[in-house]
Amino acid sequence: MFENIQRIPDVVMVENDPAQPDEMKAGCFRVKDVCVETNCEDDRLAVWVTAGDSPLCKVRLRWHFAGRLRGQVLGDAWERSYGDLAWHNILPYQTLPWYALVKQANGTTGYGVRVRPAAICSWMIDTEGITLWLDVRCGGEGVLLAGRRLLAAEVVCRNYKGIGTFEAAQKFCRTMCSDPILPEKPVYGSNNWYYAYGRSSREDVLRDAAYLARLTEGIPNRPYFVIDDCWQRDRYHADGTFEETYNGGPWTPNAHFGDMGTLAGEIRNMGVIPGIWVRLLQDNSPDIPASWRLPHNGALDPSVPEALEHVKGIVSQIGAWGFRLLKHDFTTFDLMNRWGSEMPYEMADEGWHFADRSRTSAEIIVALYEAILESASQHDMLVLGCNTVGHLGAGLMHMHRTGDDTSGLMWERTLRIGVNTLAFRLPQHRAFFDIDADCIGISDLIPWQYNRQWGRLLAGSGTSLFYSVKPDTLPHDQEEELAGMLRRNAAAAEPAVPLDWENTALPQDWLLDGNVATFNWYEPWGLRVGCATGPIWEKVWKEVSRSLRDPN
Repeated sequence: MFENIQRIPDVVMVENDPAQPDEMKAGCFRVKDVCVETNCEDDRLAVWVTAGDSPLCKVRLRWHFAGRLRGQVLGDAWERSYGDLAWHNILPYQTLPWYALVKQANGTTGYGVRVRPAAICSWMIDTEGITLWLDVRCGGEGVLLAGRRLLAAEVVCRNYKGIGTFEAAQKFCRTMCSDPILPEKPVYGSNNWYYAYGRSSREDVLRDAAYLARLTEGIPNRPYFVIDDCWQRDRYHADGTFEETYNGGPWTPNAHFGDMGTLAGEIRNMGVIPGIWVRLLQDNSPDIPASWRLPHNGALDPSVPEALEHVKGIVSQIGAWGFRLLKHDFTTFDLMNRWGSEMPYEMADEGWHFADRSRTSAEIIVALYEAILESASQHDMLVLGCNTVGHLGAGLMHMHRTGDDTSGLMWERTLRIGVNTLAFRLPQHRAFFDIDADCIGISDLIPWQYNRQWGRLLAGSGTSLFYSVKPDTLPHDQEEELAGMLRRNAAAAEPAVPLDWENTALPQDWLLDGNVATFNWYEPWGLRVGCATGPIWEKVWKEVSRSLRDPN
């Protein structure tokens, strides 16, 4: 049964005001000073919203099904995923951000909105119908449109027969995004976070880059080395002690790094492309006025023009130093004050708003991503978004970190976060952007026999492979294997296919280079409770942090 929703909805709700089908007039619904219009435009259903003086929070559209729906459902995530994506039975109370796929006996149906909508969009599916929620708030309070006509979303719906669910998902992602920006070549290399965890220096970074250059010697497509959180001024105090509780700006180098332009040039002279991490909305520069900051957490408010110009200036400075990959991080957390795993139903808490209440949160976030891309493009920098909203960033970032941190400290976390996000967000690869499912974090805490499998999967997946390891600490055979993975990943490959993704959240059977590869992810005792996000993970993190503070 295919239910096409590219038609006038059966029910519209604005706040708590419902409209029954007979009250809809040519796709137009009015209540008080709010007007919701729906009309088919080409191959999509446009949803327009107009409001006068009333603060507008949410619009709810509901389509009734002709018969009872039976099947399995797959949704997306608000920003990164956290090991929680999977096909499942119909859960009427579950919020499905951005889009949903429904698998039935006669095919797969996709329900979604085109990328970069002006609303935070989510779906709810039950056996009797489907509901689209359009969150048009400004932060956690109603937007003040003042008569402006807002194109809140463009609804798309497609049915695919005769192909598998994975191919259907790929095709549907391309339907939702017609204008991705993509790297010209595969992007791969190294990142220093998962072994240094912020404790690094200019000398350390040069050793990292030299090691990467040696591992990739002779490969025409040169690798990237990404300096992660460690280089900014307030990571270290003036006396050289490490600051653990703050990882923001000012975005000037600390004493351990010196001149960043010189450092970028030294990395480039090794045959390695320099990249860098930055948290653009967290900045303690003393000259930033309070009016540029959000009221609930003190992060920069990108709806303030001067604050947005400040962000663009940071990006331009990094580009002028010579870095050619910008990994910007934390923007969702710094705006919403919580992680995607803490957003079961909606992105924003109530009780706060951006300075510019005339625009929705979605519009403000899109404008932020546009500004970052504009400044980065002036210096030919690739943009990698981490903790960013993929559906709002598609077409505005070349790459997207699609999952939470793999860590390199616990295999279960790499398994849950890495394998799950790679499998279930892989359909977005080269449809929205290039995806980065995060690093192979190499340490003594994870047996090589497991990391080898993660590396082998990434190497042949068609997505980015980054490793993180202290230079010259691997046995020769492991180093040779890692070099082979990098060489494989440097060459363009067709995206992998998780063949058993309908049956498990951690697919083991994959199609790589046209051949079926089977992975044995599980240690003999299986998985440990609380290993990926719970108490065991927190204990390991504290122990590692303590050992980094005191190497002896």
